[in-house]
Amino acid sequence: MSKRVPFETTLEVRDTCLCLHTQRAARALARHFDEALRPTSLTNQQYSLLMALNRPEPPTMAPVADLLAMDRTTLTAALKPLERRGLVRVEPSPADRRSRLLVLTEAGSETLAAAVPIWRATHEAIEAGIEPERLRGALQTLAKV
Repeated sequence: MSKRVPFETTLEVRDTCLCLHTQRAARALARHFDEALRPTSLTNQQYSLLMALNRPEPPTMAPVADLLAMDRTTLTAALKPLERRGLVRVEPSPADRRSRLLVLTEAGSETLAAAVPIWRATHEAIEAGIEPERLRGALQTLAKV
């Protein structure tokens, strides 16, 4: 008895799988924003990370990891190149020496400020071709699954 999956199933997944379509769209958007942000030497992931640190007070790892839907190990790895470039500093919290604060440096703030107009223009161009509020709502619903 054959245990092969019929090719029709492959076509069904290709045409209907929400996970596949979301991954493909995310990769395409990531490539588009990576290219747009290239003049700032930031990737879209780095831009999002710097933006997540742009707060009145430096956050600890947990709220940033939650916001970016990353585990702490992935966040730590993502911080390393930004630290090497002097855009971010990781330092012990004065309130709890076991906890680490993620500090956006002056150079990080300047790089982020240079990237914002690029992000806005790219974002506006993409939104012009879709129904952004409907898409955001659907994506927020999916994020809760």
